[in-house]
Amino acid sequence: MKTFIPKDDPSAKSWFVVDASEKILGRLAVKVATVLRGKHKAEYSPSVDMGDFVVIVNAGKIAVTGNKLLDKKYYKHTGYPGGISDISLGKLLETKPEEALKKAIRGMLPKGSLGRKMLSKLKVYDTETHPHESQNPQPFPSA
Repeated sequence: MKTFIPKDDPSAKSWFVVDASEKILGRLAVKVATVLRGKHKAEYSPSVDMGDFVVIVNAGKIAVTGNKLLDKKYYKHTGYPGGISDISLGKLLETKPEEALKKAIRGMLPKGSLGRKMLSKLKVYDTETHPHESQNPQPFPSA
């Protein structure tokens, strides 16, 4: 008996669309990361990108619980002494709501080239419209 090794077949990838309005940030990120990794498929393999494309609309209407809007901070450093800067989740949602969702989902994907390849299949938009209608995206599974 031979072991089944799945292959990365681009034609087998589906497109899903999810409306993020009034959804909790972390709970939505878990479900989207699962679909991007391909864990919802029976032929899942951790070393192969088996995931599907996900289009998220209304990213600016995402909800968070507790005091995360003020307390949660995102840090970046320039590499120079004293070059650290931070931004709160509330400020990030006001200025770039797509980035808040991408950061949450990126943290749940594998690190390295495989995770970057999976993240490239994520499309996030602040408005209701998106330019991926020709791919016929299906409603998001269980969201």
